Amino acid sequence: MKNLETQRLWLRPLSMSDVPSLVRVIGDPDVMKYSIRGVCDEAMTRQFIQWGLECFAAHDIGPWALIEKASGALIGFCCLGPEEIDGRQEIGLGYRLATRYWHQGLASEAARAVLAHVFEDMALSSIVALVEPDHLASRKVALKAGLVERELITFHDRPVRVYRQTRAQWKAGNRLTEHQLA
Repeated sequence: MKNLETQRLWLRPLSMSDVPSLVRVIGDPDVMKYSIRGVCDEAMTRQFIQWGLECFAAHDIGPWALIEKASGALIGFCCLGPEEIDGRQEIGLGYRLATRYWHQGLASEAARAVLAHVFEDMALSSIVALVEPDHLASRKVALKAGLVERELITFHDRPVRVYRQTRAQWKAGNRLTEHQLA
């Protein structure tokens, strides 16, 4: 279970000590508007964290707590986890932030850090994000993180757009960025 760092965030695996702070985030109807699970109470939050601990133990991926460096506050999470999509096992990317941290680029920053970790350190071949068509902010996060919109599918009886990034695309995009900075 690797800790990650960005300019404004520390990312570490969620733990049970995060329950009170995380409930305030994923218990908010605005944050969970597009979630297939809906608003989470304390029991659901504990189940989510337990699932995450099991994912990290089994796959070395799961939900990372997003800790704002400036305040030390838990402001949300960025997650990679196994997901069955159209009968195939995929690795899905998800993210949630407390509303006061929206529209600051923090979700994209966290997603890029997680993708860099899994494509460089773990050599995963592909990551997907499923985003409801009306969730414009999440669609922007996926695009800013380097995922490419692929198709519209039905997932849990809801229409979602599939965004994907392959390891090869990530490496090509990363080289382009390094070249542009040189």
